Amino acid sequence: MNKNIESRNDKREQHGLWEKYWSNGQLEYKGNYVNSQRHGLWEEYYYDGRLEYKGNYVNNQQHGYWEHYFTDGRLEYKGNYINGVEHGYWEHYFTDGEVYYKGYYDMGKEVDYEVLIDTPPKEMFPIY
Repeated sequence: MNKNIESRNDKREQHGLWEKYWSNGQLEYKGNYVNSQRHGLWEEYYYDGRLEYKGNYVNNQQHGYWEHYFTDGRLEYKGNYINGVEHGYWEHYFTDGEVYYKGYYDMGKEVDYEVLIDTPPKEMFPIY
């Protein structure tokens, strides 16, 4: 049984709630379209059902707060976008949850940053 949800407007454009499921029945993504452009909160999931990312779109561009996760469910990075470019404070994490990078962006340009650990131990890199 196909559980996918697809909505279209009278022009047959993607419009409204969309949900797509992996072949194993787990949710692959969910979000809204407005006239075939992503708009509002979107979430995408790994095949096992764990959250890959969540964040907002405005007119098909990343806009607002975003979080991205490693395959094991731990936070990989978080930050803000404006019109599809990094803006404001960002943090990146190792798979053990330790922060290794803090940065500040002004419309996609890194203006300040701090690298807390230059070279992580090999076992801290995620395995995809």
